[in-house]
Amino acid sequence: MQTLLDSLRAIVGSAHVLTEGDLSAWEQDWRKREHGHALAVVRPASTNEVALVVKACAAYRASHPESGLSLVPQGGNTGLAVGSTPDASGRQIVLNLQRMNVVRHLDAANLTLSVEAGCILQTLQQIAEAAQLLFPLSMASEGSCTIGGNLGCNAGGTQVLRYGNTRDLCLGLEVVTPQGEVWNGLSGLRKDNTGYDLRDLFIGSEGTLGVITAATLKLYPQPAARLTAWAAVPSMEHAVALLGLAQRQLGADLTGFELMGAFALSLVVKHFAQLRVPLQDQAPFCVLLENSDHISEAHARTQFEQLLELAFEQGCITDAVVAENLTQAQQLWHIRESIPLAQPLEGLNIKHDISVPISSMSEFVASTDALLQQAIPGVRMVNFGHLGDGNLHYNVQAPPDMDPAHFLRAHEKQVNRVVFDSVARFQGSISAEHGVGGLKVEQLEHYKSPVALELMRAIKRALDPQNLMNPARVLRA
Repeated sequence: MQTLLDSLRAIVGSAHVLTEGDLSAWEQDWRKREHGHALAVVRPASTNEVALVVKACAAYRASHPESGLSLVPQGGNTGLAVGSTPDASGRQIVLNLQRMNVVRHLDAANLTLSVEAGCILQTLQQIAEAAQLLFPLSMASEGSCTIGGNLGCNAGGTQVLRYGNTRDLCLGLEVVTPQGEVWNGLSGLRKDNTGYDLRDLFIGSEGTLGVITAATLKLYPQPAARLTAWAAVPSMEHAVALLGLAQRQLGADLTGFELMGAFALSLVVKHFAQLRVPLQDQAPFCVLLENSDHISEAHARTQFEQLLELAFEQGCITDAVVAENLTQAQQLWHIRESIPLAQPLEGLNIKHDISVPISSMSEFVASTDALLQQAIPGVRMVNFGHLGDGNLHYNVQAPPDMDPAHFLRAHEKQVNRVVFDSVARFQGSISAEHGVGGLKVEQLEHYKSPVALELMRAIKRALDPQNLMNPARVLRA
């Protein structure tokens, strides 16, 4: 494959075709579940370079089908489903887009921002804020994840309740096809009813249908005020009731509703002692609410106070605190975002990113908790997530007297089957926002309908007949 590598060096420059040294930043997934071996890490700087790289690889694959050459598109490599790292074959090229970080156009009147795929999410938030606008996508990895990766797995985050997933925040895409052609669909239109929606086809495809190189994103006016409250709730049923009450009282101003179990918060207390977790010992669950008001801070505070007073009267909450300023609000959000950081410090664990109808959430948690306790006595549940949109990070920690590594080896398949069977009973999804990647391919085949799977495979065959793009991710051929 030396001839191919020489061609790629001619396209992107020798310094940006990496084949030697420590490549773990590109070859190992964020959770350190898998460490592959890439033929090369290629770092293009433009859409044209991406197209030339893909075209060269497609031509090589066509003339050397026995090579098994394939491409793995990659952004910030912060994914949680092992969808953007190479396998161990040494026959995959990692196409990392982090050098493609140009902001192409901000249209304040149209409320749109056109950017390249390698732009860091936090940078986009800051650019919007500097223009007194809002790009609402927000998540724990926002300081390192890229918008291309966010679009590739249709990431969610903490404000899906109000603004939707990444899919809902995107108006147009620029994509390099598996043949090395460029589709320029960077429309800023909110209405375009001319044929199939190609944009939605590529969003969430995890690099299996093409390479997203740029996007046109929706912006919103900045709210006049943001208030954050932290409330203790006596049960999951009360948390669901509080959500309904908050939606009725605040309407579209309710932009965040995060649920955190007591054990999840205890891990933050244990491993990040400098963080002060309010009300942690007072209830089995705490809820973090965000109210984004477009009138004034006084109006927002009045609305919040009325909501909490009503919630007290109806028994939805037992205690609550409201952040007095932005610093306090950020501290509360930092506690929530520290849960997934504290969990690995407690030891290896089994993560789930599931969704079920909000009306079924309480019954799902109670019944699945019981099934897991019956199967593995003493197992500990790290429950937290975006209750406002029905997405729960339903994570399972080993019993305190069991070695975490042994727990993972001996029980991961068993735990996954219990959880996913329960999700299926409640008509939910085994992946709400992290994607399928390589971790859940087998489970997708088990739980997705045969009709849906065949439609997906037909699309893959039609767009990528050589199976060049990220094979064995999402779907098996």
